[in-house]
Amino acid sequence: MADKNILLVGSRKGLMVYQRAKGSQEWKHTDTHFLGIPVSLAAIDAHTGYWWAMLDHGHWGCKLHRSADGKVWEELEAPKYPEGEEVKDGVPATTRYLWAFSPGAKSEPGTIYIGTEPGGLFKSTNNGDSFELVRALWDHPSRKDQWFGGGRDYPGIHSILVNPENPDHLYVSISCAGTFETTDGGKSWEPRNKGLKADFLPDPNSEIGQDPHLVEWCMANRQVMWQQNHCGIYRSADGGKNWADISEANGPANFGFAIAASETNPQRAWVVPGVSDMLRVAIDGALCVCRTDDGGATWKAFRKGLPQESAYDIVYRHALDVVGNTLAFGTTTGNLYLSADDGESWEVLSHNLPMIHSVAFC
Repeated sequence: MADKNILLVGSRKGLMVYQRAKGSQEWKHTDTHFLGIPVSLAAIDAHTGYWWAMLDHGHWGCKLHRSADGKVWEELEAPKYPEGEEVKDGVPATTRYLWAFSPGAKSEPGTIYIGTEPGGLFKSTNNGDSFELVRALWDHPSRKDQWFGGGRDYPGIHSILVNPENPDHLYVSISCAGTFETTDGGKSWEPRNKGLKADFLPDPNSEIGQDPHLVEWCMANRQVMWQQNHCGIYRSADGGKNWADISEANGPANFGFAIAASETNPQRAWVVPGVSDMLRVAIDGALCVCRTDDGGATWKAFRKGLPQESAYDIVYRHALDVVGNTLAFGTTTGNLYLSADDGESWEVLSHNLPMIHSVAFC
């Protein structure tokens, strides 16, 4: 389980660390790393204790760093596409963004996965000293003709779910392509997008070309998966084989980017909604967090402690996290909020951060 006393915040101007002493309710900003540099994602590998930071230098490209103690960092060679690989015919494949991170199974400490734009999954078995492209996913027959960028120039892997008890079982989710599952350690991949609807496609029911914004699962029952999609909120009770639309018909829980799933309760999840694809701001200028306690049959909107006028916040896909009954989220306007009661009320940790890309309990 994650440590609810450490919070990593990846932002447009660095990695901020918040901590609280055990037994205390007070959170404090204790450190900043990579000041002035965009951090697309930050995480801690629970199997090894290593901290990871994925940087987006813009002109200098993607950078990857690890730390054994959360203080001293070393730069590693970022995942790199083999020479000659192409996104499309005539378009060379180069690493443009490091967008997802996951440790491997418990039985394989030092194994990590990184998802990138333009749609490649990379695996390391030596704690990031070197990476190999997962060929079977990159060579999937649907990739060149049916995968495309959703908000970015090229397809990108933003979600990686590794079964901690079974190293051969993984899911990845791609904008835009959908979710894919392997049960043989990456040798073959099957799309898992039945029931989704993409209203921007000529065939909304197409199994390839869906746009998941983030996919999570309940750790206590990994057959239960949750998806904040470009076109609503979806839930699967059979490991992604079938998805049901659980968007709120006459309420705010519909469009958004982030979704968090309860670790222990397969009926509970949270989203932070926005108006729409065309209007990416808080609904009616009021920020809220929505929670379902019945598998998406109903939703409750919680607003206590959140701004209810002149709010322009949106929450990126990796900027919401939960451990136990503690949640945190960060926004595009640099606001960082925390709840200790399952999202029903919120306190402000900062109103003055840069744009927040990721939030993670460690």
